Amino acid sequence: MLICVDMGNSHISLGVFKDEALILSSYLKTDINRSADQYAVDILSILRLNKIDPCDIHGAVLGSVVPALTRSIKMAVEKVTGTSCLVIGPGVKTGLNIKIDDPATLGADLVCGGVAAANLYPLPCIICDLGTATKMFAVDGKGQFIGGMIASGVGISTTALSNNAAQLPQVSLEAPKKAISKNTIDCMQSGIVLGTASMIDGMLDRFEKELGEAPTVVATGGFSPIIIPHCIHKIDIDDALLFKGLKIIFEKNK
Repeated sequence: MLICVDMGNSHISLGVFKDEALILSSYLKTDINRSADQYAVDILSILRLNKIDPCDIHGAVLGSVVPALTRSIKMAVEKVTGTSCLVIGPGVKTGLNIKIDDPATLGADLVCGGVAAANLYPLPCIICDLGTATKMFAVDGKGQFIGGMIASGVGISTTALSNNAAQLPQVSLEAPKKAISKNTIDCMQSGIVLGTASMIDGMLDRFEKELGEAPTVVATGGFSPIIIPHCIHKIDIDDALLFKGLKIIFEKNK
């Protein structure tokens, strides 16, 4: 078995593959104040809860965008599994040709998403990652990662509205019946949910024009099931996209 760890700013996602099948997908809250031992206890509990014996895990790979926690999570995974953990970074083979101004600055999450897109989807491909930030990036017809865009995430936008405007409440993330809404809560939901969907649609039009051909579009990230159904473009949701990218990278480096 292979354990894949995708550490983001809000959550640490855990995936376990048995051969080609993803048999576990779970997550922990990202907290830089927690120790490696505390995270090891949590990871072990999740594995045992899902009847997975850590002794059956013979490979581990970690992608992190939280440098302050990378070493702790690596240690935690290695304590639980007894196997060394590959960390995505300089010197690791990805097979991805990164065509941006400074390839060394590309986050591990975008690398994994790009690798998965280049290997598993028809190219060109645009990946929409709706997590703490809303990110869209493109892999061209030659399999080259050519860049993208980053915007505030859905959760950040919602919290910012309620925290900075005295009369605006915290709202649930669901779409109202109409874009032209008639009360405060529905208006906020229209702006957050339908507004984000419209932004994605608009950016997809711009990306396609710059690519010069119609791309495949795939979405991942925790907010994808909330936002993507309201987009006009055809977008496939792949919750395991980053796990798949981590697995491909691990296999290239065995």
